[in-house]
Amino acid sequence: MLAFNNLITLLFDTYAMIILARLWLQWARADFYNPFSQFVVKATQPAVGPLRRVIPSLGRFDTATFLFAFLIILAKFVVIFILSGTMFPVLSTLILVLFGLLKSAFWLLFIALIANMILSFAPNIGPSIRFVLHQLTDPLLAPIRQFLPTLGGLDFSPLILILALQFALDLIGQYLPYLL
Repeated sequence: MLAFNNLITLLFDTYAMIILARLWLQWARADFYNPFSQFVVKATQPAVGPLRRVIPSLGRFDTATFLFAFLIILAKFVVIFILSGTMFPVLSTLILVLFGLLKSAFWLLFIALIANMILSFAPNIGPSIRFVLHQLTDPLLAPIRQFLPTLGGLDFSPLILILALQFALDLIGQYLPYLL
């Protein structure tokens, strides 16, 4: 049963991260014609497109895309509860979904930071993807760079942000059972 739960979690969380990447790309106003951006849009458009016709955006925040990510995480927990044969209380499940979205967003940022660091060592590989990754991560790294000096030409701001993300994920995982 654990293997099925892990497989379901992997599939749903991966798609939720792709949906959240669409939100993040829109927020950062990243290059729409970039191959990475096009992949994200094409992977999410069949479901988000009809939702966007019904649910309006709130300023720059795409509520339809957020709602779709919320529903994907909710579906993950419903499937896991059904397969395990347990009942799920509504309030606890909604709290789990919100923290699941937060966890997926943190993992997406973690993956983007790691990919950006790896691709920085090979400047000729994937310049278009590196450009979008810079558009996504630089606004989050800029405040850290203001306080953290570069040491010998090395930028440690991604490492600081990764450590902060790991701390936040550990904190959520530690206190989540007490919230339910």
